[in-house]
Amino acid sequence: MNARINIENLEPEAYQAMFGLEKYLSNSTVAPPIFELIKIRASQLNGCAFCMEMHTQGALKLGMSASKLFAIAVWKESSLFTEQERAVLAITDEVTLIHQRGVTDVTYQGVSAHFTGPEIAQIIMRIATINVWNRMGVATPLEQ
Repeated sequence: MNARINIENLEPEAYQAMFGLEKYLSNSTVAPPIFELIKIRASQLNGCAFCMEMHTQGALKLGMSASKLFAIAVWKESSLFTEQERAVLAITDEVTLIHQRGVTDVTYQGVSAHFTGPEIAQIIMRIATINVWNRMGVATPLEQ
């Protein structure tokens, strides 16, 4: 790939804004492994190798099994995920691919069965944030 711009160097305030979102999300009541599932799944859908590497390593450090990590790409067919995890993966898919059909009532009801209103807001913000990181990583490749 030809050399591309480095947003962090050219627009450091943009990066600081992203880190502000990360700080907000670090105080979440949602369990860190749930957030890692979100980051991995969105990164798979968006084709962001940098984020995939970072967040699979993070998930392993949190104790997620390799089997579960390998199955994220096929979560709908896998029996390795809890109903709570499946609800989060479903909303991650629909928000990341929002142009296809939005977020369905079934998916929203699924996530509502496992999380409070503030937690759903945190989940949506995590999905939105990783999607921005993925887009920056794919458009202007990050160092691996």
